[in-house]
Amino acid sequence: MTHTLTAADHDRIAQAIREAEAETSGEIYCVVARSSDSYFYPAAFFVALAVVVASLIAAFALEYWWVSIRLPVFWAAVALALAAAWLVLLLAPGFRMHFVPRRLRYRRAHDNALKQFLARNVHITTERTGVLVFVSLAERYAEVVADAGINAKVPQQTWNGIVGELVSHARGDRLADGFVSAIAAVGALLSTHFPHRADDANELDDHLVEI
Repeated sequence: MTHTLTAADHDRIAQAIREAEAETSGEIYCVVARSSDSYFYPAAFFVALAVVVASLIAAFALEYWWVSIRLPVFWAAVALALAAAWLVLLLAPGFRMHFVPRRLRYRRAHDNALKQFLARNVHITTERTGVLVFVSLAERYAEVVADAGINAKVPQQTWNGIVGELVSHARGDRLADGFVSAIAAVGALLSTHFPHRADDANELDDHLVEI
Protein backbone atom coordinates (compact mmCIF):
# COMPACT_ATOMS: atom_id res chain seq x y z
CA MET A 1 0.00 0.00 0.00
CA THR A 2 1.75 3.17 -1.18
CA HIS A 3 -1.31 5.27 -1.90
CA THR A 4 -1.52 9.03 -2.15
CA LEU A 5 -4.84 10.51 -1.13
CA THR A 6 -5.90 13.65 -2.97
CA ALA A 7 -7.89 16.60 -1.65
CA ALA A 8 -10.91 15.17 -3.48
CA ASP A 9 -10.40 11.85 -1.67
CA HIS A 10 -10.34 13.65 1.67
CA ASP A 11 -13.56 15.45 0.77
CA ARG A 12 -15.26 12.18 -0.21
CA ILE A 13 -14.24 10.53 3.05
CA ALA A 14 -15.35 13.51 5.14
CA GLN A 15 -18.70 13.51 3.37
CA ALA A 16 -19.08 9.76 3.96
CA ILE A 17 -18.49 10.32 7.69
CA ARG A 18 -21.07 13.12 7.83
CA GLU A 19 -23.65 11.00 5.99
CA ALA A 20 -23.03 7.99 8.24
CA GLU A 21 -23.21 10.04 11.44
CA ALA A 22 -26.47 11.67 10.30
CA GLU A 23 -28.14 8.33 11.11
CA THR A 24 -26.48 7.60 14.46
CA SER A 25 -25.42 9.09 17.75
CA GLY A 26 -22.11 7.26 17.40
CA GLU A 27 -18.86 8.77 16.12
CA ILE A 28 -16.53 7.64 13.33
CA TYR A 29 -12.91 8.72 13.04
CA CYS A 30 -10.43 7.77 10.30
CA VAL A 31 -6.63 7.69 10.40
CA VAL A 32 -4.13 6.55 7.77
CA ALA A 33 -0.46 6.19 8.75
CA ARG A 34 2.40 5.98 6.27
CA SER A 35 4.19 3.66 8.70
CA SER A 36 3.76 2.69 12.34
CA ASP A 37 7.49 2.46 13.11
CA SER A 38 10.88 3.25 11.57
CA TYR A 39 11.84 -0.45 11.99
CA PHE A 40 15.59 0.32 11.90
CA TYR A 41 16.45 -1.54 15.10
CA PRO A 42 14.33 -4.65 14.44
CA ALA A 43 15.65 -4.83 10.88
CA ALA A 44 19.24 -4.31 12.09
CA PHE A 45 18.83 -7.14 14.60
CA PHE A 46 17.53 -9.64 12.06
CA VAL A 47 20.15 -8.61 9.50
CA ALA A 48 22.87 -9.09 12.12
CA LEU A 49 21.45 -12.51 12.94
CA ALA A 50 21.48 -13.43 9.25
CA VAL A 51 25.09 -12.27 8.84
CA VAL A 52 26.19 -14.32 11.87
CA VAL A 53 24.44 -17.44 10.55
CA ALA A 54 25.92 -16.90 7.08
CA SER A 55 29.40 -16.45 8.56
CA LEU A 56 29.09 -19.71 10.50
CA ILE A 57 28.03 -21.54 7.35
CA ALA A 58 30.96 -19.97 5.49
CA ALA A 59 33.36 -21.00 8.26
CA PHE A 60 32.23 -24.64 8.11
CA ALA A 61 32.39 -24.58 4.31
CA LEU A 62 35.96 -23.24 4.33
CA GLU A 63 36.93 -25.89 6.86
CA TYR A 64 35.33 -28.61 4.74
CA TRP A 65 37.22 -27.50 1.63
CA TRP A 66 40.46 -27.06 3.56
CA VAL A 67 40.64 -23.37 2.79
CA SER A 68 42.69 -21.52 5.36
CA ILE A 69 41.86 -17.91 6.24
CA ARG A 70 43.40 -16.10 9.16
CA LEU A 71 40.86 -15.52 11.92
CA PRO A 72 41.32 -11.69 12.06
CA VAL A 73 40.74 -11.49 8.29
CA PHE A 74 37.63 -13.66 8.53
CA TRP A 75 36.06 -11.62 11.32
CA ALA A 76 37.03 -8.37 9.60
CA ALA A 77 35.09 -9.55 6.55
CA VAL A 78 32.10 -10.36 8.77
CA ALA A 79 32.27 -6.95 10.43
CA LEU A 80 32.52 -5.26 7.04
CA ALA A 81 29.48 -7.15 5.74
CA LEU A 82 27.53 -6.22 8.84
CA ALA A 83 28.49 -2.56 8.60
CA ALA A 84 27.56 -2.47 4.92
CA ALA A 85 24.16 -4.05 5.61
CA TRP A 86 23.43 -1.59 8.42
CA LEU A 87 24.46 1.31 6.19
CA VAL A 88 21.97 0.18 3.54
CA LEU A 89 19.23 -0.01 6.17
CA LEU A 90 20.15 3.46 7.40
CA LEU A 91 20.20 5.10 3.98
CA ALA A 92 17.37 3.14 2.35
CA PRO A 93 14.46 2.83 4.82
CA GLY A 94 12.36 1.02 2.22
CA PHE A 95 14.50 -2.10 2.64
CA ARG A 96 13.87 -2.38 6.36
CA MET A 97 10.39 -3.86 6.06
CA HIS A 98 11.76 -6.88 4.17
CA PHE A 99 13.78 -7.93 7.22
CA VAL A 100 11.04 -7.56 9.83
CA PRO A 101 8.68 -10.50 10.51
CA ARG A 102 5.05 -9.91 9.62
CA ARG A 103 3.96 -10.66 13.17
CA LEU A 104 6.12 -7.83 14.51
CA ARG A 105 4.94 -5.43 11.79
CA TYR A 106 1.31 -6.16 12.61
CA ARG A 107 1.94 -5.79 16.34
CA ARG A 108 3.49 -2.34 15.83
CA ALA A 109 0.62 -1.30 13.56
CA HIS A 110 -1.94 -2.59 16.08
CA ASP A 111 -0.20 -0.66 18.87
CA ASN A 112 -0.34 2.46 16.72
CA ALA A 113 -4.05 1.94 16.10
CA LEU A 114 -4.69 1.81 19.85
CA LYS A 115 -2.46 4.85 20.34
CA GLN A 116 -4.46 6.82 17.76
CA PHE A 117 -7.72 5.66 19.31
CA LEU A 118 -6.68 7.25 22.60
CA ALA A 119 -4.79 10.25 21.19
CA ARG A 120 -7.75 11.30 19.01
CA ASN A 121 -10.17 10.99 21.97
CA VAL A 122 -12.29 8.37 20.23
CA HIS A 123 -12.63 6.72 23.64
CA ILE A 124 -14.35 9.62 25.43
CA THR A 125 -17.62 9.95 23.53
CA THR A 126 -20.68 10.25 25.74
CA GLU A 127 -22.06 6.76 25.14
CA ARG A 128 -18.69 5.10 24.41
CA THR A 129 -19.70 4.60 20.79
CA GLY A 130 -16.61 5.94 19.01
CA VAL A 131 -15.15 3.84 16.19
CA LEU A 132 -11.70 4.30 14.65
CA VAL A 133 -11.03 3.11 11.09
CA PHE A 134 -7.26 2.78 10.86
CA VAL A 135 -4.86 1.89 8.04
CA SER A 136 -1.05 1.65 8.22
CA LEU A 137 0.26 1.59 4.66
CA ALA A 138 3.83 0.31 5.08
CA GLU A 139 2.65 -2.73 7.07
CA ARG A 140 -0.35 -3.35 4.77
CA TYR A 141 -2.48 -3.39 7.88
CA ALA A 142 -5.99 -2.20 8.65
CA GLU A 143 -8.08 -2.33 11.80
CA VAL A 144 -11.38 -1.13 13.19
CA VAL A 145 -11.11 -0.17 16.87
CA ALA A 146 -14.50 0.21 18.55
CA ASP A 147 -15.23 1.58 22.00
CA ALA A 148 -16.98 -0.49 24.66
CA GLY A 149 -20.50 0.72 23.90
CA ILE A 150 -20.64 -0.56 20.33
CA ASN A 151 -18.09 -3.36 20.69
CA ALA A 152 -20.33 -5.10 23.23
CA LYS A 153 -23.08 -5.31 20.62
CA VAL A 154 -21.10 -6.27 17.50
CA PRO A 155 -19.17 -9.58 17.16
CA GLN A 156 -15.53 -9.47 16.15
CA GLN A 157 -16.29 -11.34 12.93
CA THR A 158 -18.32 -8.37 11.74
CA TRP A 159 -15.41 -5.98 12.29
CA ASN A 160 -13.11 -8.47 10.55
CA GLY A 161 -15.39 -8.45 7.53
CA ILE A 162 -15.24 -4.65 7.31
CA VAL A 163 -11.45 -4.76 7.62
CA GLY A 164 -11.23 -7.42 4.91
CA GLU A 165 -13.24 -5.25 2.51
CA LEU A 166 -11.07 -2.23 3.32
CA VAL A 167 -7.86 -4.17 2.69
CA SER A 168 -9.26 -5.54 -0.58
CA HIS A 169 -9.92 -2.01 -1.84
CA ALA A 170 -6.49 -0.84 -0.73
CA ARG A 171 -4.74 -3.69 -2.54
CA GLY A 172 -6.56 -2.62 -5.69
CA ASP A 173 -5.21 0.93 -5.27
CA ARG A 174 -8.65 2.16 -4.19
CA LEU A 175 -7.87 3.28 -0.64
CA ALA A 176 -10.38 6.14 -0.65
CA ASP A 177 -13.10 3.76 -1.87
CA GLY A 178 -12.12 1.38 0.93
CA PHE A 179 -12.53 4.08 3.56
CA VAL A 180 -15.89 5.17 2.13
CA SER A 181 -17.12 1.57 2.13
CA ALA A 182 -15.86 0.92 5.67
CA ILE A 183 -17.44 4.14 6.95
CA ALA A 184 -20.79 3.17 5.44
CA ALA A 185 -20.62 -0.29 7.02
CA VAL A 186 -19.64 1.09 10.43
CA GLY A 187 -22.34 3.74 10.18
CA ALA A 188 -24.97 1.09 9.46
CA LEU A 189 -23.96 -0.84 12.57
CA LEU A 190 -23.95 2.28 14.72
CA SER A 191 -27.36 3.39 13.43
CA THR A 192 -28.83 -0.02 14.26
CA HIS A 193 -27.67 0.02 17.86
CA PHE A 194 -27.40 3.76 18.50
CA PRO A 195 -29.82 5.65 16.22
CA HIS A 196 -29.56 9.40 15.78
CA ARG A 197 -31.21 11.58 18.45
CA ALA A 198 -32.47 15.13 18.14
CA ASP A 199 -30.08 16.33 20.86
CA ASP A 200 -27.06 14.49 19.40
CA ALA A 201 -23.84 16.52 19.33
CA ASN A 202 -20.94 15.93 16.94
CA GLU A 203 -18.10 15.06 19.33
CA LEU A 204 -15.29 14.28 16.86
CA ASP A 205 -14.05 15.97 13.69
CA ASP A 206 -15.44 14.52 10.47
CA HIS A 207 -12.30 14.03 8.42
CA LEU A 208 -9.45 11.66 7.62
CA VAL A 209 -6.15 12.27 9.39
CA GLU A 210 -2.89 11.36 7.64
CA ILE A 211 0.16 10.79 9.85
